[in-house]
Amino acid sequence: MTLLALGLNHNSAPLAVRERVVFHVERLADALAEAKRRLGAEAAIVSTCNRTELYLSGEERGDRPAAAAAWLAAWHKVDAEELRRHLYVLPREQAVRHAFRVASGLDSMVLGEPQILGQMKDAARAAEAAGTLGTVLGRLFQRSFSVAKEVRSTTAIGAASVSMAAAAVRLAQRIFPALRERSVLLIGAGEMIELCATHFAAQSPARLAVANRTLARGQVLASRFRAHAFELRELGAHLQDYDIVISCTASSLPILGKGLVERALKARRRRPMFMVDLALPRDIEPEVGELEDVFLYTLDDLRGIVEANLDSRRAAVVQAEAIIETEVGQFMQWLRARQAVPLIRRLREEAERVRRAELERALRMLARGDEPRRVLEALSHGLANKLMHPPTRALHEATEEERRAFAETLARLFRLGS
Repeated sequence: MTLLALGLNHNSAPLAVRERVVFHVERLADALAEAKRRLGAEAAIVSTCNRTELYLSGEERGDRPAAAAAWLAAWHKVDAEELRRHLYVLPREQAVRHAFRVASGLDSMVLGEPQILGQMKDAARAAEAAGTLGTVLGRLFQRSFSVAKEVRSTTAIGAASVSMAAAAVRLAQRIFPALRERSVLLIGAGEMIELCATHFAAQSPARLAVANRTLARGQVLASRFRAHAFELRELGAHLQDYDIVISCTASSLPILGKGLVERALKARRRRPMFMVDLALPRDIEPEVGELEDVFLYTLDDLRGIVEANLDSRRAAVVQAEAIIETEVGQFMQWLRARQAVPLIRRLREEAERVRRAELERALRMLARGDEPRRVLEALSHGLANKLMHPPTRALHEATEEERRAFAETLARLFRLGS
C-alpha cells in the first residue's frame, strides 16, 4: 500500500509558480474525482495561497509519484518539467510527519499560525463529499487534527501574537480590556489595514470605521466588516470619537500631528487614546507620543513584540516535534497493521470455504440417518485436518532454513510455546 504527499509550498516555489497551481473551490470536486480515477487512489487536496498538496493512498501501482506530478501539471496546464523543479515528494512515514507538521502550524510561513488547520479540515470535508477520502486518508487527516490540538494545548506554539495586526490587538487589550465597548478607527485601505480590520472586527468593537483618501476604496473595505467610511480630509471632525486608531497609509508626510490629537483629547475630556502607526514613513508625528493620555506604538515597537513572540514559539517547536514523532510512530504501526488486512481476508475466506464444505458433508450424513455423535466427530476431524493441512505441508516441503522460520512463526501464531 502506498501513502504519498506531493506538492509545493512557500519554501519550494515562488508566488508566480504557486498561483498557477491553485485549485479553485468551484472545480475542486472535479479535480478530486479525476485524480482518483487517473491515479487509482484515495485523494485529498490542500490548496491555499502558500501551498498546494495532493495526498494519495492506494495499492502499489507503477510510478505513482511521477504519475501524480504529471497529472498535476496537466490539470493546471503548466510545463511538467518546470513544475517538478519545485515539487516535493514525501512517501509513507515522511507524508504522515508532513501532514502532522502542517496541521500544527510548523510548516507555515508564520510559525504556529492556526488558519492552516481550518484549511486542512476543509480539504478533508471536500474529499469526503467527492467520495475520494478512504480509510487511510480519512485516518491520516483525523489524526492530523488530533495532533494539532495536542500541540496547541500542551506547547506555546500558538500562544503569542506573531503578526503586526494581532500584536496591535493584544496591545489594545492591555489598555482597554473590553474591546466590545470601544470604537476603532482604521486609517488607510491597504493590505496591512485590511489585516488589522480582520483582527479587530473579530473582537466585535462597539464601532469600526475606515478613513481613506479615496472614499470609494474605503467603502469597499468598510462594507466587508459592516464599518463606516469617510474621507481622510474629515479626520479632524471624527478623531475624537475613537478610542483606538490604527494608521498605515502611503503618505510621505504625517497625517496626525500633535495639535490635531491634542484637540481630539480635549474634546474627549482626557479619555485615553491608543494609537498604532504601521506606516513607513510614519503617519503619526513622534511628538504625539509625548501627550499624557496617548499610548502610541510604532512599527518598531510592534516588531520587537513580534520577534519576542516568535522566539517563544521557536522554543516550543522542539516539544511540538517530539509530540509529532510519537504520533507518527503510532500511525505507522496502524498502517502496517492495515497492510495485513487483505491476507486476513483471504484466510477467513478459505476458512469459510472449508467450514461450508464440512457442514454440507455433515448434513448429508444426518440426512441418511447417521448417529449425531458420529457426525459431530467427523465434522470436527474434517475441520481440523483441512485447516491444518496447508501449514503442515509447508513444513514438510520447506528447506532446513525455511523450516526453522516456519516453526517459529507457527509456534507464535498458535501459541505453542518453545
